[in-house]
Amino acid sequence: MYKFDAKRVKDECVKWIKNWFEENGKECKAVVGISGGKDSSVVAALCVEALGKDRVVGVLMPNGEQKDINIAIDLCRVLDIEYHIINIHNAFLAVKREIKNSLDDHWSKQTETNLPARLRMCVLYAVSQTLNGRVANTCNLSEDWVGYSTRYGDSVGDFSPLSNFTVAEVKKIGYECGLSERFIEKIPIDGLCGKTDEDNLGFSYAILDKYIRTSEIEDMEVKEKIDTMHKKNLFKLQLMPSFVPVI
Repeated sequence: MYKFDAKRVKDECVKWIKNWFEENGKECKAVVGISGGKDSSVVAALCVEALGKDRVVGVLMPNGEQKDINIAIDLCRVLDIEYHIINIHNAFLAVKREIKNSLDDHWSKQTETNLPARLRMCVLYAVSQTLNGRVANTCNLSEDWVGYSTRYGDSVGDFSPLSNFTVAEVKKIGYECGLSERFIEKIPIDGLCGKTDEDNLGFSYAILDKYIRTSEIEDMEVKEKIDTMHKKNLFKLQLMPSFVPVI
């Protein structure tokens, strides 16, 4: 039976972050996009334990008004880390306006959903370069499995502490980090279209996590949906294909 040792894994992940920065940015800071949800909260907490609070910077990036931004601010205060609030709304509107003007007012719903995530990654890298940092990826295995991330948005970064852990495992690591239930059990909302993750997916993370780790699932329609999403979105986890000429 599969058993997850959260304490051991948390300690090993902290050590991995330490070693990664020794090799890839000895004097650099970890720059983390903070939403107030479990993933960014756990990544920030792991980085604080690995590097110390003075080497972790939180970046909050609302798109206009963000009703739950106080949770993200409280997380930064609890961890006692430097944080900056950078609103992307004006940039989003400007890019949207220029694209619509150029494309005869054409603008897709998917573009509306994904552009903010890509703008946020631009902001993270701008902050990171300015402060001599390295950008943390905050995706988890469950999201990556079904492609629930934006390519060249939240799917990228310089190092990824949680990409091999399911949602349930991330939560357990979070408790081992000493985070409160408020940060770990916050209902995940994509921050893009306002729906919860599970509303968008059409199934629960509990079902997905169990299927990933044990291959067990009762609803065959959900199984087919997960398998289709996984296959369809594998390209997001792979390096960009490049043509290799015969020379």
